Amino acid sequence: VQLQAFGGGLVQAGASLPLSCAASGLTFSGHVMGWFRQAPGKEREFVASISCGGDLRNFTDSGKGRFAITRDNAENTVYLQMNTLKPEDTAVYYCAADFGCSDRRPTLDDMDYWGKGTLVTVSS
Repeated sequence: VQLQAFGGGLVQAGASLPLSCAASGLTFSGHVMGWFRQAPGKEREFVASISCGGDLRNFTDSGKGRFAITRDNAENTVYLQMNTLKPEDTAVYYCAADFGCSDRRPTLDDMDYWGKGTLVTVSS
């Protein structure tokens, strides 16, 4: 199984940045997909998740109203659109897959597969 995240970079506060994650080696539509992030010196935390069919989404409180998560099961890809970025959004962003189609918000321990992460830096 491979999860490859794309789209990180350096942006200014207030900017938007789209991330994508291409999955291979798994039945993509049979996995809840999630984005997590880890800021320097902090623990990895949940950012957003999307159900197998794409109809249910969960967000961290800080991301509600600013972030959007979508998926394309035909392309085995999940996307995270981040808007109005803040310096505190600076982190390495990871996509992850949770086998099964639970409707609840996944935890770090639920995730079965992880990508390597992509760095997002937001300057003030």
